[in-house]
Amino acid sequence: MSRNEEKVWLVTGGSTGFGRKLIEELIAKKIPVVATARNLSAFDDLETNADDLLLKVQLDVTNQEQVNNAVQSTLNKFGKIDVLVNNAGYGYSGSIEESDETAVRKMFEANFWGASAMIRAVLPAMRKNRSGLIINVTSIGGLLALPTYGYYNATKHALEGLGKALSLEVEPFGIKVTNVEPGPFRTDWAGRSQFSAKHSINDYENTPARISEKTSHARSGEQTGSPELAAKAFIKIAASDNPPLHFIAGQNAFKREQEEISNIQHDMQKWQEDSTHLDYGDETYWQ
Repeated sequence: MSRNEEKVWLVTGGSTGFGRKLIEELIAKKIPVVATARNLSAFDDLETNADDLLLKVQLDVTNQEQVNNAVQSTLNKFGKIDVLVNNAGYGYSGSIEESDETAVRKMFEANFWGASAMIRAVLPAMRKNRSGLIINVTSIGGLLALPTYGYYNATKHALEGLGKALSLEVEPFGIKVTNVEPGPFRTDWAGRSQFSAKHSINDYENTPARISEKTSHARSGEQTGSPELAAKAFIKIAASDNPPLHFIAGQNAFKREQEEISNIQHDMQKWQEDSTHLDYGDETYWQ
């Protein structure tokens, strides 16, 4: 028996993209999985010869009652939750100035508070078992930023921070946390699963904000990242005795994060003297 065969997975946002491909891969490997989506008809075509290994549950992560039901239904059927995958969420594009606050608050509810609700709901069972893995699907945009995706980046930066703090809090209980940071993958993220600001300001035409938005929409469906292969990586991470806190997913994301780290190091080195002379006793430095 492999390290994954005995694990029970709970996957949010399972109708498309990473969630769907991961569920399919788990079914193929005969690994117990709870497939969740806001509309269960999304799973009508799922094929499995072992219904005892698959549970379908309706779940809107912004609905606390449904969150609680998904967790309890998992425990009722399988008795435990070994891996939670926080995948539910969507994108939003528009410059900071153009964005609609009501729309971006709604995105925060799904991308951040929904994931937070799922984490809080599974932790009692994981603490009881003194084991578990929480995988947060954030984004490379949770480590860096792109113009026109500022509010989306903010949701993912928030989830990154939550995941990192969580990893320190639950380590004594044998629970691990992995933040997966994908770049462009061939999912619905830049298509059906993305919303755009309805208000447009002419000054932003031909600026990096608008160019970034148009480029993202244009490459939807042509991204080089494979969700099928990402699903295999998720399963390998869960089988590891020491899963990483950060998993950069895809060549594009890996290269961009290397550039981000280089830029941070450059600023730190250039401003090191000023940064390190801000304690009491450093007054003469500023004279």
